[in-house]
Amino acid sequence: METRGLFIFYSIEKGWFRMNYTKYKPLTNFIYPGRTWPNKTITKAPIWCSVDLRDGNQALEIPMSLEQKVEYFEYLVKLGFKEIEVGFPAASETEYAFTRKLIEENLIPDDVTIQVLTQSREEIIARTFESLAGVKKAIVHLYASTSPLHREVVFQTSREEVKNIAVTGARQFVALAEKYGPERFRFEFSPETFTSTEMDYAAEVCNAVLDVWQPSPERKVIINLPSTVELTAPNIYADQIEYMCGNLCCRENVIVSLHPHNDRGCGVAATELALLAGADRVEGTLFGNGERTGNVDIVNVALNLYTHGVDPGLELSNMGEITATYKRLTAMPVHPRHPYAGELVFVAFSGSHQDAIKKGSEKLGSSYDTWSMPYLTIDPADIGRSYEAIIRINSQSGKGGVAYVLEHNYGMMIPKAMQQEFGRFVTGVSDSGHRELMPQDIYNLFQEQYINLEAPVSLVKYSEATNGSTVVSARITVGGEERMIEGSGNGILDAFCKAITQELGVRFDIKNYSEHSMEYGSKSRAITYLHILVESGRSYFGAGVSSSISKSSIKAVISAVNRMIR
Repeated sequence: METRGLFIFYSIEKGWFRMNYTKYKPLTNFIYPGRTWPNKTITKAPIWCSVDLRDGNQALEIPMSLEQKVEYFEYLVKLGFKEIEVGFPAASETEYAFTRKLIEENLIPDDVTIQVLTQSREEIIARTFESLAGVKKAIVHLYASTSPLHREVVFQTSREEVKNIAVTGARQFVALAEKYGPERFRFEFSPETFTSTEMDYAAEVCNAVLDVWQPSPERKVIINLPSTVELTAPNIYADQIEYMCGNLCCRENVIVSLHPHNDRGCGVAATELALLAGADRVEGTLFGNGERTGNVDIVNVALNLYTHGVDPGLELSNMGEITATYKRLTAMPVHPRHPYAGELVFVAFSGSHQDAIKKGSEKLGSSYDTWSMPYLTIDPADIGRSYEAIIRINSQSGKGGVAYVLEHNYGMMIPKAMQQEFGRFVTGVSDSGHRELMPQDIYNLFQEQYINLEAPVSLVKYSEATNGSTVVSARITVGGEERMIEGSGNGILDAFCKAITQELGVRFDIKNYSEHSMEYGSKSRAITYLHILVESGRSYFGAGVSSSISKSSIKAVISAVNRMIR
């Protein structure tokens, strides 16, 4: 890479290309000296409005069918959404038919309000209200684009003309609501492209609409302030929201709503800061689906609140079902690293992460008041995820992860020194095979490497007798040749070790011994782990499994000896 004048040049093999960053100019930042939001915290969930069926649906490569939209609507209701934008009824017959179906077939619960969107054009507004005939409750959402770029380039209108367009639409809303039953409707207005609009002008247009609608405590008006295209850092959006909250007339009767997009990848952050700045409501979608880079991800924001001890107001305890339903109806994927919902989001491959999670799990135990776990901000069980997949093993894993998998899947509590040796072996297998190892793979490897090894030495049978000391008589085979051995010692393990040492001419000391009942398979079995040390200083490990603790100990000795003399 080298610089030449105003350009940065990059070499790709023998070619060159340049990135002309000078053609981009930072948007003039809105500075609000009166901001108070940095000193606040979010203490309650906002009003959620799903726009999956309108904004999200129009962004799909293949929009949902009528039947799919009905199923999606019913699922959003199941998740706890009380406000759901169902479409732009004047835009197409499908949108209109869907709205009518929900109303005519009484598919809208009494505690749910549907929302529809319309431009400020007379015939479109008329068609929109017509689609709502007979509805019990509906929010009718009016928008007009207010930014200089849209005023001057797209519509070629003045500031006053745009304000008049919004006011004219607002007046038509009042007239048509009277025709269809004013008690059925609440009104919403969006200055589209709000974030790139002059703030004093945005407030002027919104207040002109509010002057027509005359909000009251009984019929509050929603002023929706969209980040139609995300152009600035999240703190600028928060400043803009706090400015508007302080400059809207009838603020006590206005619900300030957010509709953040994600063009800079900051939609969640912008939403949270804007809530600190005084917003009451959030429009977004499941998993951030929407035009271009999408809308704000309501699942992400809601569970962020949950992990700070705030009731999110949505039922998100079965994330597997939510993601499966979403993928089936939208044909859209959920990224494997998506916060909370991703397939791999609770998976640790890194050895240091695995070790920390293992220790954190042991420390926390099964009974606790407050969740506190290294690397896991939420208890996976709270959203329907199991502990079994938290730690998975590949070439980057360590001893802690391997031990965690064996303990939590098979009830095997391997001594630390043995964990180190087996952990290195497992990661080597994963590395050479270029693959992840499943829990059953790891158990099989442990069994093959350590448990009840029978070559070159195997146990045929044994007996013990006690007369002051313990005497063990055993029949073994060595390389297929049967032999009788006998030893005396302080207990069966000491006696057998002396017998096998005398017969094979090897010397070793037991450095560590542990055993426990098996929780995998038959619970009547015991497993013994043995760590032996030879004169050269080398260590060897073995394990034995049997319904008899004594026999499992002898088999552990044979396994360790077999690994020593192979």
